[in-house]
Amino acid sequence: MAEKTPQADDALSQEEEIAPVKRIWYRTTLFNAFVIGAVGFIAPGLWNAMNALGAGGAQRPYLVNAANALVFGILGFLCIFGAPIANRISLKWTLFLGTIGYPIYSAGLYLNNRYGVEWLVLVGAVTCGFSAGLFWASEGAVALGYPEAGKRGRYLNIWLWFRTGGPLLGGAIVLGLNHDEGAKKKGKVGYTTLLVFTLLQVLAAPIALLLTPPEKVQRADGTKVIIKPESSFKGELRALWQTSTRKDILLLLPIFWAAYFNQYTGNFQTYYFGVRARALIGFTSNFGTLLSSQLMSTLLDYKGIAVKKRIVWGFYYAIALHVLAWTYGWVVQEKYTAHPPAYDWEDPGFVEGYFVLLLWDFARQGLQNWLYYLVSTKTDNISELTRFSGILRGQESFGQAVSYGLNSHEWYGGRVPLAVNTILLVLAVYPTWLVVRDHVPVEVKPATAAEPATSNNSDLDSDVEKNHIAAVVVSPEEKEKFVAAETSVGRTAI
Repeated sequence: MAEKTPQADDALSQEEEIAPVKRIWYRTTLFNAFVIGAVGFIAPGLWNAMNALGAGGAQRPYLVNAANALVFGILGFLCIFGAPIANRISLKWTLFLGTIGYPIYSAGLYLNNRYGVEWLVLVGAVTCGFSAGLFWASEGAVALGYPEAGKRGRYLNIWLWFRTGGPLLGGAIVLGLNHDEGAKKKGKVGYTTLLVFTLLQVLAAPIALLLTPPEKVQRADGTKVIIKPESSFKGELRALWQTSTRKDILLLLPIFWAAYFNQYTGNFQTYYFGVRARALIGFTSNFGTLLSSQLMSTLLDYKGIAVKKRIVWGFYYAIALHVLAWTYGWVVQEKYTAHPPAYDWEDPGFVEGYFVLLLWDFARQGLQNWLYYLVSTKTDNISELTRFSGILRGQESFGQAVSYGLNSHEWYGGRVPLAVNTILLVLAVYPTWLVVRDHVPVEVKPATAAEPATSNNSDLDSDVEKNHIAAVVVSPEEKEKFVAAETSVGRTAI
């Protein structure tokens, strides 16, 4: 009888370590994908639905725009610094804290709409800003880190469609409650709409507590979720600083700011459309952003073209979309400045104004898809990828904060916010092109049994550490799926 070798013993022990066990349903990756998806559906999803109405459904946009400036200013910092916090207090409690600010914000809009109370709108904006930043920090970690490597794209898509379903359901609720003859004229959305949203968002907090801690997650293949945060908060900040001061990231800052800077869309709706027309726009515009996301993703996922060429073509495609959208927007805005309308969806001029908003959203969503793809091809390491996406989302949030502040003032027509948006987009083109020109996409082939993933770090002391390095390498296919799921849907997505 053949004698067992030490190598055979090691192989057997490794097989025993990853042998599938009888799993508990609430510890599975699928259940946790539904948890994070349901929270995204209820909390930020319904928030986006409210803001898709224009100014949160208010009659005048200025208070709500000032509140949203607070939201996104705080959100920007928490997007960037949320990961170290999540590593210290756990993902479950970070996700829980990431839900509690949303219903407070919605309650503020409800009281303002019904009784004219203003202070809770601003308090809600502060709490929502903190919550949204923590939500993003935990949401991305769960969506990227919990699933098995071979199922990551599938679970990220579940998460994406849940988040997209929030604005769609919210838009349907708004349209159902604001479609009668009395909603033809300009004004504010009925307070019942905001009350329904507030009650629904309260459910997000208890759902968040259903999240399984990463060390207890039971994957179908028996592998464990690897947890390897930085050894100290100082180490997290040092890595973040090194990433933030890279030349290519600094050159991309103008386009990060410009991508979501246009928050004049809410003012445009309140200026020129009746309540039920705004409700219809808020519902149907989500389909336009989904189509734009799909078209850009199809281009960026096309395997018949080299990755660098896809990035270049996507860059020119995004420019073409913005030239079309902003040229048309300026023409219609000048017409409305001279003769301000108040359109209902039955009026002949409704489609003309509706297409301004549709094209702005369409161009913006295409640009954001392209930006996430570009950023995802800069690294093959999940930790660094998380920092890149946090910087991108944080800088977008800072741009949104400034834009909401700009649009809290009652400008004549919309010339000032439109001019600022146009100038910022034009100034962003050249530095972005420099990054695209010099960019060398990082492409790593998935490891196979015959060709295991290896690391150049010869100082690693154990197979566990080596396996960890292999686990954080992301294939191009996984990165592209991450891009599809990471993109926000809607004009003010948080």
